[in-house]
Amino acid sequence: MEPESGISTPSPSRNPSPLSWVNLSKNLILAYQSLGVVYGDLSTSPLYVYSSTFIGKLQNHQNEEAIFGAFSLIFWTLTLIPLLKYVVIMLSADDNGEGGTFSLYSLLCRHAKFSLLPNQQAADEELSAYKYGPSTQVVGTPLKRFLEKHKRLRTALLVVVLLGASMVIGDGVLTPAISVLSSVSGLLVTEKKLTNGELVLLACVILVGLFALQHFGTHRVAFMFAPIVIIWLVSIFSIGLYNIIRWNPKIVRAVSPYYIIKFFRETGKDGWISLGGILLSITGTEAMFADLGHFTALSIRLAFAFAIYPCLVVQYMGQAAFLSRNLQKIPNSFYDSIPDPVFWPVFVIATLAAIVGSQAVITATFSIIKQCHALGCFPRVKVVHTSKHIYGQIYIPEINWILMILTLAITVGFQDTTLIGNAYGLACMTVMFITTFLMALVITFVWQKSILLAAMFLVFFWFIEGVYLSAALMKVSQGGWLPLVLSVIFMMVMYIWHYGTRRKYNFDLHNKVSLRWLLGLGPSLGIVRVPGIGFIYSELATGIPPIFSHFVTNLPAFHKVLVFVCVKSVPVPYVSPDERFLIGRICPRPYRMYRCIVRYGYKDIQRDDGDFENQLIQSIAEFIQMEAGEPQICSSESSSYDGRMAVISTRSIQASSSLIVTEIEDYSALNSIQSSKSLTLQSLRSAYEDENPPRRRQVRFEVPTSPGMDIAVREELMDLIQAKEAGVAYIMGHSYVKARRSSSFLKKVVIDMGYSFLRKNCRGPAVALNIPHTNLIEVGMIYYV
Repeated sequence: MEPESGISTPSPSRNPSPLSWVNLSKNLILAYQSLGVVYGDLSTSPLYVYSSTFIGKLQNHQNEEAIFGAFSLIFWTLTLIPLLKYVVIMLSADDNGEGGTFSLYSLLCRHAKFSLLPNQQAADEELSAYKYGPSTQVVGTPLKRFLEKHKRLRTALLVVVLLGASMVIGDGVLTPAISVLSSVSGLLVTEKKLTNGELVLLACVILVGLFALQHFGTHRVAFMFAPIVIIWLVSIFSIGLYNIIRWNPKIVRAVSPYYIIKFFRETGKDGWISLGGILLSITGTEAMFADLGHFTALSIRLAFAFAIYPCLVVQYMGQAAFLSRNLQKIPNSFYDSIPDPVFWPVFVIATLAAIVGSQAVITATFSIIKQCHALGCFPRVKVVHTSKHIYGQIYIPEINWILMILTLAITVGFQDTTLIGNAYGLACMTVMFITTFLMALVITFVWQKSILLAAMFLVFFWFIEGVYLSAALMKVSQGGWLPLVLSVIFMMVMYIWHYGTRRKYNFDLHNKVSLRWLLGLGPSLGIVRVPGIGFIYSELATGIPPIFSHFVTNLPAFHKVLVFVCVKSVPVPYVSPDERFLIGRICPRPYRMYRCIVRYGYKDIQRDDGDFENQLIQSIAEFIQMEAGEPQICSSESSSYDGRMAVISTRSIQASSSLIVTEIEDYSALNSIQSSKSLTLQSLRSAYEDENPPRRRQVRFEVPTSPGMDIAVREELMDLIQAKEAGVAYIMGHSYVKARRSSSFLKKVVIDMGYSFLRKNCRGPAVALNIPHTNLIEVGMIYYV
């Protein structure tokens, strides 16, 4: 999906004829593609499930009855959680076709006032993506009002969402380690000379190669992913069927839940603790919901129901049939169950499938960190869009190398898939537990079903997941501590950043420049207004930021045209380019002061396409024309001077005749236009541009010769064009955030040490917003929060 072209990902619920041949064939193609992206991790679970289950105290219960019971547990776990919870229920809770923890939180923030950052406006509710859902009518319930009223409960909800995000990042560290180490462990079966150290070294080489190739983007090898997983699924299905027929056809009886009762009756507490291994059979299930944005709900349902589910069930059944007759083979059950003639082809495919599964989880980690940043919960990082055709395929260099170092450290440190499996199982089950809770809230507040129905959903799945989670927590000392430590670290980073950002925003909000003071200064603002246009960047969506008063009181001159720009995220996945710009006026017309709010969704990527500046000028020109034609917008004499704003569509800009736009090919012409600058500045600029050729599209604006145009409108448009030709400056606040002296010790540590450290070591706002350094002016300001 391409955000700049306005193409949106289709959702099956919007299609009037979902059973039409065109729609079905499209979904079948998407189902084929989803096998490589979504199911790589889930389909490689048979590599390590049985060996992780029958470890520890369960070694005393290695008999046919226990094997049958373990398979019955795996079968019903696969049926109840991936099939019933995710395929049947969760895939219906999409947000404009997007899935994942943040899509649920986004839906909740739109249908109830759960957001902690007070930068949302009434105009945001007019976005087409904002109204997505079964009902646009918001109903107030006692529970909803109770949650909205208490800030601590809203903070707790955010912490729960951040915990889920942290555990997903933990999955990004653990999945490559366990998948690759499990796949290469097949060499222990045939090559007796290969030591454990050599095996770990081989796994580390594969992992380094995997992370080193990330900057190319998954689209380079994406065409290989689906065939690899299909060959893998056919292989495990065939091997499973072969083992059932050859070793023990009676295993089919274990589908009955009676064998689960017999399993726990025989094994007792040991069987309960072994559930930490059983739950590894559903690791990777969350990807079905998280990666929904790249596919459709129907395609993911088709792929799981007709390919993944039957292949996995037959493979686990076949492995159980083999183990029931070969109990001594449990440590390497998967590779030992493979017939000798096909061992090496299956080993190669297993390694490739493990890499595919790891790749999908790493990409999902990049995506969730991007979403965290959009919600103001993660420091600014460099986001590289690796595909022009597949929207959402991103690469974050800093995170990639951190993940690689952590994954290598875990592989070398643990050297054992059982210990890594204990950590992995805890991380995955925690994410599912949190998703169930958020889904129950969505059923109540978004779907507007009865609280009783939501409670039934919550209790049923929390009971099942709670049993598994309790078993996983019993293995905290055996590797389960790892995701807890990782999630605490990531949560601290996220919450400190969000807390600091919120305090800084509130400071700006409470120290806004008074409009009465500005109006008292007059159109000249008490200083000389020189030719040029100034873009003043601020996080404030309303009002004038405090940094502006620093300029007015300390500088002798300022630009003739001022535009207050606010780039903000709204709780929707994508904002159409037609709805991106929100333009308004500050103060009466002679002041030449405007406000522009640029809105992005939490999955939108802000690209440096070199045309933002020109689009902004055209949007303001369109607003000036619209204001003249619709007096209710510009009734500034009778209403607030910083009040109503208008959405300016990019299509209306292209179709309108507010300004005539011509391309400038000759840069010498451009230099002659900017003659107001000194010769020294021009020489410095030309020297810089020789080394760094300008990427921005150079255009010239002209006012059309329309006899019916109002004189005041023509004059304002001429001022805008002349200001643009005189030069553009970008003004930003270079802020230092400090805690007040009266603050508590904990707050001083969080703000003065934690938040300050993160601000100094993340990307600067000017770089993140693609602002050219040659045109940047930064104003130092200290925030005491």
